[in-house]
Amino acid sequence: MNANTKDLRNVVLLGHSGSGKTTLAETMLYEGGAIRRRGTVEGHNMVSDDTDIEHERENTIFSHQMFVNWRNNKINILDTPGFDDFVGEVVAPLKVSDTALIVLNAANGVEVGTELVWEYIERYQTPAMFVINQMDHPKADFEKTLEQARERFGPKLIPVQIPLNSGAHFNQILDALRMVVYEFPPEGGKPVKKAIPESEMPRAREMHNTLVEIAAENEEGLMEKYFEAGILSEKELAAGLTIALAHQQFFPLFAASGIKDMGSGRIMGFIDDIAPSPFDRPKRVLVDGSEIAYNPQDKTTLFIYKTAYEPQVGMVTYFKVITGTVKPGDELVNADNGDTERISQLYVSEGKDRIAVEKLEAGDLGVTVKLKSAHTNNTLNSKGTERKIRPMIFPESRIRKAISTDSAADMEKLVAALHRIEEEDPTLHVEQSAELKQTILHGQGQLHLDLVKQRIEKEFGIKMYFTDPKISYRETITGKASADYRHKKQSGGAGQFGEIHMIVENFSEEMPEPQGLNIRHKEIEDLPWGGKLAFYWCIVGGAIDSRYIGAIKKGIMQQMSEGPLTGSRCQNIRVAVYDGKMHSVDSNDISFQLAASSAFREAFQNAKPQLLEPVYHVEILCPDEYTGDVMGDLQSRRAMISGMDTEGHYQKIIAEIPLAEMHDYGSTLRSVTGGKAKFTMKFSDYQLVPPNVQQELVKKHSVLQEA
Repeated sequence: MNANTKDLRNVVLLGHSGSGKTTLAETMLYEGGAIRRRGTVEGHNMVSDDTDIEHERENTIFSHQMFVNWRNNKINILDTPGFDDFVGEVVAPLKVSDTALIVLNAANGVEVGTELVWEYIERYQTPAMFVINQMDHPKADFEKTLEQARERFGPKLIPVQIPLNSGAHFNQILDALRMVVYEFPPEGGKPVKKAIPESEMPRAREMHNTLVEIAAENEEGLMEKYFEAGILSEKELAAGLTIALAHQQFFPLFAASGIKDMGSGRIMGFIDDIAPSPFDRPKRVLVDGSEIAYNPQDKTTLFIYKTAYEPQVGMVTYFKVITGTVKPGDELVNADNGDTERISQLYVSEGKDRIAVEKLEAGDLGVTVKLKSAHTNNTLNSKGTERKIRPMIFPESRIRKAISTDSAADMEKLVAALHRIEEEDPTLHVEQSAELKQTILHGQGQLHLDLVKQRIEKEFGIKMYFTDPKISYRETITGKASADYRHKKQSGGAGQFGEIHMIVENFSEEMPEPQGLNIRHKEIEDLPWGGKLAFYWCIVGGAIDSRYIGAIKKGIMQQMSEGPLTGSRCQNIRVAVYDGKMHSVDSNDISFQLAASSAFREAFQNAKPQLLEPVYHVEILCPDEYTGDVMGDLQSRRAMISGMDTEGHYQKIIAEIPLAEMHDYGSTLRSVTGGKAKFTMKFSDYQLVPPNVQQELVKKHSVLQEA
């Protein structure tokens, strides 16, 4: 369970849902002797997928940490979900892995979930291996899948193996590294080694030569040795191939059937012999730009990549030891908040089972419990050490829903429960919007939010409802107008009096200064909700005392925070106060505040008011055969198509879409493409709402106001 840095292999399993990652992980544990019998997804008895919610859905939803001892090495295995709704559970394990094992479905080829993870592999520069799994599937097509993979991931993808047959009778794999054929019994398991058939020898030699050339680039003398012997063993090629894999010079590809236990042992052997240890990886770059290597002799630094709450335990913390050695009782300082944390208990994880250990060295993965204030993305250091690992960057949300419950008391409990889940899941965000007067839940997709709802109702016993959230529109003007307003109130004794004359118009940075006015003072203010207010004080002759400037601005801002059209916030407006009157006794701050608010409202409504809506930049990847359906749906959403491109064997559609039209888009896209597409969205800007839409929104607001 404990291992030296050079004897560690940290491998993350990645791939689209249904590619067989969890079954392959189970088989790898079985091959290594970590378990005596293999569980099944249907039997709800696998080491990974150990939660009730995963058993119910029969899909991986959370990442799971496991390990197996193979020969002299310890292999840490991280299983991850395949749905992009749960991308946070992919990004985090990938951050702490030293090799990615990308699992492809032999029947379906390269799927969109694989495209998603490749972006993060490139970001983290993670060495990658591929396995074409489910070679026993009746529709398995190795050559087509290999062609798609090379088209998408480039010429560095090099097959180490090819199947000699596929489909229901799959049982033979040609291995070009060891130059042998593995023939498996019908029930799988240990294969028999056979000679390569003469008909396959030319391709086998070509594949072997390619591997020799890759290794020889990093290991002197190999080519001469190869020319003398005609073939090299895996042991002879190991050092060169390890360097090539560690620096992403090549991506080896294998064939297997995880469910039949055919080929998984060979993959484990390659990981053991060739995959880089943390010691072989490039140094880690810190936030300040400095670098550190995985060194067990250095001071201790841990990086927390995941936290999860368990009812009987509390917060469980998953981490990677970056440098040094950690032991129970160690006290470490959180580089993010300065708190000291005591590692009271130290474990390694085998799915839901935690096994206590005495120490963990640099490069290893571990678990601890009951830390006080440590969170995902935090770095913990030995006292006197100041290091901070670069944090993970998670994707922006793609769906938002307003949430409600049966009572105010339940709402308080609901928000508290959501914040606890938010702590575990950095791709989930709870927003209590004062502007919209709603609590908004932001996530990666409908499946993501449905899972949160299921957890809330099952784990916390709170009924939770989803509704479409309001849209944060903005109001502005496209013309120019003036207004005079006198506020006068007499009720015995001192009254209220204030008169204001103002001009309002649309504001932009490039526009010239107001003409014909005596500008005494101006302020250009960045509004808290975006956009600007340009305020000009153009009073001459003491018509209004300058001490009322603050009150007048306050009145304008009150009206701008709840605009005349739909109650939305106003932006990009220039206001010039150029005349007015005051009274020596009755004028005061409240009088000018109310006068300014009413004058602004009147002028605004006469200056060609215009509603603005938030528009998002959306990028969609979909197979070519679904492009027409996707485009048709986009047109129904008032989308402006700004470009099309190809990415691998996918079409990339780039569009600007109003947020109001993005409700349930993820579900629609999944339905239209059979789950074979993905999208990302990011706020772009505010744009003018079409006249018919504006009329409808203004009418709806008026009805609500009257009610």
